[in-house]
Order: sequence, then structure tokens, then C-alpha cells
Amino acid sequence: MSKFETWDGLELNYRVWDGEGRTVVLQHGFVADTNANWMSMGVVAALQAAGHRVVSLDARGHGRSEKPHDAARYSWSAMARDVRALYDELDLADVAQVGYSMGGVISLMVAAADERVAKLAVGGIGSGVLDCGGVDRRVVDPEEIRLAMSGDGGAASRAARLFRVLADAVGADRDAIRAMVTGLDDRPIGRLDDITVPALVLAGAEDPLAAEPERLAAALPDGRCVVVPGDHMLAVMNPGFKDALVDFVR
Repeated sequence: MSKFETWDGLELNYRVWDGEGRTVVLQHGFVADTNANWMSMGVVAALQAAGHRVVSLDARGHGRSEKPHDAARYSWSAMARDVRALYDELDLADVAQVGYSMGGVISLMVAAADERVAKLAVGGIGSGVLDCGGVDRRVVDPEEIRLAMSGDGGAASRAARLFRVLADAVGADRDAIRAMVTGLDDRPIGRLDDITVPALVLAGAEDPLAAEPERLAAALPDGRCVVVPGDHMLAVMNPGFKDALVDFVR
């Protein structure tokens, strides 16, 4: 594990697994971290076995990265800029950028802005990107997430309480998560025309946050879609998810 100071002075944590193939940069989902989203699910091991160099970033407010409680320190553009700052830190080029859920939205933003992205894979998101400009707020409202991270979380919806369960399971800082949800802008993504690299949309068949993934894939100039069994928490664990990702970034 290593740390670096990103563009606005926050200290962020990342890990690197060496390999001779293309560098794959992983950005985890909301509340999760490198271990929960990528290592424990076998994604890092699968990419390593295929010979890739793997880099994974703990987003601000998550994992072993710094966790400010000030909502002003969080925005989608800030987290996308963090990924690009990590590219600078490690002198990366010809990157396969991979993101899940929150990390998928961030990765779309990075791919639209940074020519160092040669391939893009996103999971856990679908038509919400097109209809809501990012995470599908029709499924989980941000206010419900704030309620879930407050007190015992009992006043929140069932969908939001699942994120509270995950937060407690990974030892997340609930105050930082609540600040982040408060600070995030509603529609970080507009048109997807600038993302011209080959792109893969991975989705669980039972994942409401990744509904209609084929619509998202069709909106990307060079997009394709793979659907695997599983819901939002379990799709990434499915062997088909890892196989499709490895085949794509190879």
C-alpha cells in the first residue's frame, strides 16, 4: 500500500500489483474500498493471472484514504480528478480504466477527459447514467443514504439500509460517507460522445442500479454489454464478470 497527496492536498491510498501487461486501474463503488470491491471478489487475482499490472485507488472518504467530514471536499469532478492525479503520480499511459457503481461514474468521467485511457470497463450502472446523469436516483435517493448513515439508520429505506450494512461491514466512516453524499452534484455526466475508446458495460441481471445496461452500452460510441447473474453486491463476484473483464482488457 502507498499514499500520495492529490491535487487539493488530501492523502489518498492506493495499491499496485506488478505485471507486464497493460495497466488496469480500478475504482471501487460507494462505501466499499479496494479490498471489498476488488481483492475479496477475486478481480485483482484474475487480472494478475492474465499478466496485467493492477492499480487500485481508495476514493476520498473511503478505505485507507483521508476522510474529511466537510461536504465541500466532495464532488464527482474531484474524485475523477483524483484518478487522473494518480495517473500522474505513477506516470501511467495506455490505461484500462475500470470502475464499479460510483467508480463506474467516475471512470466514465475520466475516460471522457483523459487520453491516457485506452479501454474503459464499467459495472453496476446502467440507464441511470442516461436518465439521471449518474447513479440511478430512482432506486436509492441520496437523502435516504444520509438517513441510513445517521443514528441507527432505521428511518431509511431498505435499499439505503443495505449500504449501511456494507459500511459497517467494511468499517467505513459513516460521517464521511454522509458528507460525501451531501457534497455530490446530481448530474455529473452529460453526453457520452467524447468516450471513443472501446468500452464494456458489465451488469448483474438482478441489479436495479444497473437496469437497462444495453442502453448505456449503445450510448457509448464503441460500447458493448455483458450481463451476468447477481444483484448489485454479488454480480462482481460472479466468474462471468471476471472472465468478461479479463477478456476485454487483454
